[in-house]
Amino acid sequence: MSKVFEEIESSAGDIAKYRRHSNGRGFVASTAKVDPTAFLDPTAYVEPGAQVAGRCWVGAGSWIDRDVVLAPGVFVGANVHIGAGSIVGVGSEVGSNSRVGENVKISAGARITRDSTIAPGSVVPGARGAAPTKRDMTRAA
Repeated sequence: MSKVFEEIESSAGDIAKYRRHSNGRGFVASTAKVDPTAFLDPTAYVEPGAQVAGRCWVGAGSWIDRDVVLAPGVFVGANVHIGAGSIVGVGSEVGSNSRVGENVKISAGARITRDSTIAPGSVVPGARGAAPTKRDMTRAA
């Protein structure tokens, strides 16, 4: 992880500090936790409080909002927004150009197709059709 911080001003005038991730050079907020084995495209953002576990892949222009948890092995396509407080289970895939609302729970192994919109507070079943369990959501970062 880079020790050099870059300051970025939001449209509201707030200034946030980000550092570049060592694997892919994506932007990581100073209070976010990203595993060194995760890949972040140079145009991807990880906001404060978010956790990205090992073997995750975050595509170009994607935005991982505040307090999001990406469990190990999650794939996030290009131009995806994952809303604040959402949890994405082990090995899940979120297709390009998708929008995931706030506080969404995505089970382990779930596949969200490209150009999808998931409503805030939704629960997305995983590969086995089950709702996420606490075990599915642990071991992040």
